Amino acid sequence: MARLSFWPFPSTEKTCLKNDKFVIERRPPISAHPNQLEIIMTTNHLRCFALVLGLACFAPGQMQGQATAENVVVTGEEVPSSYGAPPAMSRSRFSNLTNAYVLPPWAFYFGEIYEGDAFRHGPPFHVFTQELEMGLPYRFGIAAEANLERFNGGGGPGSVSIEARYALADWNKIPLNPTLFVEYKFGTGAIRKDELLVMHSFQEGGGGEEEEEAGKPTRPDAVEGRLLLAQDFGEHLEWALNGFFEQETSGDEGREWGFSQSATTPVILPNERLKVGVEMQFTNFTTKMTRDEAENRFVIGPTIAWKPSKSTRIDVSPLFGCTDESPRVQVFAVFSWLLGPGGNEGAEAPASTRNR
Repeated sequence: MARLSFWPFPSTEKTCLKNDKFVIERRPPISAHPNQLEIIMTTNHLRCFALVLGLACFAPGQMQGQATAENVVVTGEEVPSSYGAPPAMSRSRFSNLTNAYVLPPWAFYFGEIYEGDAFRHGPPFHVFTQELEMGLPYRFGIAAEANLERFNGGGGPGSVSIEARYALADWNKIPLNPTLFVEYKFGTGAIRKDELLVMHSFQEGGGGEEEEEAGKPTRPDAVEGRLLLAQDFGEHLEWALNGFFEQETSGDEGREWGFSQSATTPVILPNERLKVGVEMQFTNFTTKMTRDEAENRFVIGPTIAWKPSKSTRIDVSPLFGCTDESPRVQVFAVFSWLLGPGGNEGAEAPASTRNR
């Protein structure tokens, strides 16, 4: 009969294993023999040794797993956040037609912008713009830009402008993250394209003669205000909307108001190297002589943004006119370069464009 004791010392009640069954056996107490005590103590020592050995084998693995968890490094966007904003909203320029929020403090943005308008009648209109922007503390930002124009055989300087913007609060403290934008434009060249008459003059057979570039600048100054709204929805949709109002200070006192809207989603997620989306713009333009006969334009089309490196970005947006007054096709192409704290961080947004 095989017997295995579970109690280290003799007692009146003992648990035994008989014929592969556990039974409780009652018997009078007996005194432990010295050899029995030695065997029992040796067995207890072996049990303790096995327990210590098991802990020694288990503990290093546990400690190693804990150390590994502590040393995990999460790799995210290489772009510094602007007051808690996600990368796409921390670059102040969201798409070719929209701006969003502000730059991080002491970040610098450089942009080379091309805009080409192909009208239903007459020659195309080309604008080349250079822009420099700097982020300031307390959610402020300033910028300056200058453009050159080419239209109907004539070309030269168009305007120079200075800009300022202010975000009302840190990111997501206020719904849609409103930002105020103001710009003053100085006319530095001749008016090469009249906003209202360019279509009508060519429809009637007029135009076609090169403009004289000599003489004093005739383009009037203008002031513009915008309300910038932006929001991200999860990790796959980013949206921005700009409402704007521009008033010329002299001349025919041209007035323009409208809105532009963009939505994009990343296609190549690591550092958002490639984004695609859609954008649109509506504008209403009048002069002091045509307040009741406004020219309404609406363009819409796809947009694509590609980052060839951490500090550069290329944006292209072919937009298509939906009204008779709209250009047949309006194309934007932008090369941008962003420098700032964190060591040449990735450029997340293209430059702004003139809302015309």
